[in-house]
Formats: sequence, structure tokens, C-alpha cells
Amino acid sequence: MSRFLAALLLVTLLAVGAAGAEPKGRKPAPKDKCPVCGMFVAKFPDFAGQVVFKDGTSLFFDGAKDLFKFTFDLPRYLPGKKSADIAAVFITDYYTLTLVDGFTAFYVVGSDVYGPMGHELVPFAKEADAREFLKDHKGQKILRFKEVTPQIVKGLD
Repeated sequence: MSRFLAALLLVTLLAVGAAGAEPKGRKPAPKDKCPVCGMFVAKFPDFAGQVVFKDGTSLFFDGAKDLFKFTFDLPRYLPGKKSADIAAVFITDYYTLTLVDGFTAFYVVGSDVYGPMGHELVPFAKEADAREFLKDHKGQKILRFKEVTPQIVKGLD
């Protein structure tokens, strides 16, 4: 077998193995730009989010607000992709600054804390942390991923 065919087989096997793996969140690279606003996401690691697609591709966001804008209007930002193509969402927990599952996170809306793009949905892995933040920072309410609507996000602009 030629070296080319052997290398091609190895790359294919690695890709197939990676495709079956559980998606993992990661921090953005210096050149990763938010597809919604165009900002370099690595400059704002405390608010960074990530969407991972089933094909293994990832996009990064400077905050939860732009991440939601993207998921609400996929055809505008990434023609050909559908919500069903999303394998995972990761978002940075406000207190721990670690990436957490965006689908299970708690989001505080209407607080006095601003993100890179102004008013923001502030994410937390734990409901108790979200409740403490809500009280300390004059938040309006706590929402889960599926409770965030385009109208709520638009109200943050």
C-alpha cells in the first residue's frame, strides 16, 4: 500500500472516531470571530460561547446574546445548517469562568452587568448561583435555554 493510501486511511479512521466522540467545549483561538458581530472572541473569554455541529465544526461567540441570535436565525448566518445539526452548546459560567453545557445552563436576564455587546444574558451552571446573581445585580428573571426567545434577545439590544 502506498504511503498516500495509508495516510488517507489513517485520516479517515481518525475522522470517523472523532465524529462519534462526545463534543467538548474549548476556548476560542485568537483569530476566531463571532459570526454575528464580527468581534474576535478570544478578547472576551469571560463571556465566550461555542456552538458545535454534528459534523464537528464549531463557531464561537462573544456572549450568550449573540449565540442566541445565531441559533434563532441559522439560515442568515450559516446557510445550509439547521437547528437539528447542532450537537452541543457551551457557554462560560459567569462565576467559575469555565465552559458549561449551554442547554442546561441558567441565564439571568436584565441585570446591571454588561458583556462585550452591552446588555447580556448572564449564564450559570448552578441555579443557586443564578439566584444569588439575580439578587445581587438587579436581574429580572432566570431562564433556561428553551425559554429564551427572539423577543427577549431583541430586548437586550
